[in-house]
Amino acid sequence: MPYSHHSHSGEFCGHAQDALQAIIDAAVEKKMQVFALTEHMPREQQDLYPEEIKAGHSDETLLHLFRRYHTEACRLQALYASKINILIGTEVDWIRPSSKDFIQNLFSNFEFQLFIGSVHHVHGIPIDYDAKLFADARRLSGDSTERLFEDYFDLQYEMLKALQPPIVGHFDLIRLKNEDPNTSFVTMDGVWQKIRRNLAFTVSYGGVLELNSAALRKGLQEPYPNAEISKEFLGLGGSFTLSDDSHGINQIGSHYREILRFAEAIGITEISYFERAAASKDSGFPRVITRSTAVSGMQNHPFFTACKAT
Repeated sequence: MPYSHHSHSGEFCGHAQDALQAIIDAAVEKKMQVFALTEHMPREQQDLYPEEIKAGHSDETLLHLFRRYHTEACRLQALYASKINILIGTEVDWIRPSSKDFIQNLFSNFEFQLFIGSVHHVHGIPIDYDAKLFADARRLSGDSTERLFEDYFDLQYEMLKALQPPIVGHFDLIRLKNEDPNTSFVTMDGVWQKIRRNLAFTVSYGGVLELNSAALRKGLQEPYPNAEISKEFLGLGGSFTLSDDSHGINQIGSHYREILRFAEAIGITEISYFERAAASKDSGFPRVITRSTAVSGMQNHPFFTACKAT
C-alpha cells in the first residue's frame, strides 16, 4: 500500500499547501514507493472556482501555472528517480461535452504517464466546493437530490466514454456536500442503474477505481467509492488502486490504515498500482504498466511504521 496515485501541491493548486518538492521529500520519508503528481488541469474562464477568481486568476494564468507545474514535475521526476517512482499526470475535469476538445488539446501539448478522470461540476456548477453551490446545482436538477445524482453519473459516463481514463477519480464525489453524505445509492433505483452502467463500462476498457481516502479525511464514514459501489465493482471483476488525494504534506498517506481495513472487509484481495514503462502493450496507457500487490500483510510494510497515518 505504499503509493498514491492522486495528489496536489500548494505551489500549483490554490486550495492546497506546500511546495511540490517538499511534498515529494515527505513521500520519500514516509516510504512511499509510487507517487503520482496530478495537479488539476487548467480550465476555461467560465469554470474558475471562487478562490481562483479572488486570487485574480484567469484561464490564461491557470495555463501558465500548469506549464510551470509540468516543467517542475519533469525536473523532480529525474532528480528523485533513484528514491521514488514518480508519475507525472493531471486530474482532468469533465464539465460539459466540449471538455473533450479542451482535454485532448492539453494531452497534445503535455506528456503524461497517466491521468485521473474526474467530475467536479454538474450543470457547470462545482458540487464539491460548498453547500451553497451544491444546492444551486440541485435546483437545476429540479430541486431533486436523486435527479442531481443521476445527472452527475450521466456526466461521468460521458467522460468515461470520451476519455477512458486509466484511473477514475473519487467515483461518488457527488455525495460529499449532500445533507447525508453517507446515504445509500442502492435505494435509488435510477441512480443505482447509472452507477452499475458506469462501473461495467470502466471494467470493459480496463479502467481502475481509486480507493480515495480523502472522504475519510473529510468526515465521511467510507472512502470513495463507498462499500456498496466497491462491492459491485469487485463483483464485475474491477480493479482498485490507492490514492490519498493529498493537498499537502500532512495529508500524505492519511487514513491508509482505515482504507486497508475497508478493503479487507469488502473482500478486495489485491490493490493495483502503476509504474513507468518505456512502452507497454496497452495502447491506451502506453507510458505505464499496471502491477498488483496482495492486501494481506500490507500492514507490515515499512510505510506503516514510517507514516503516522491513521
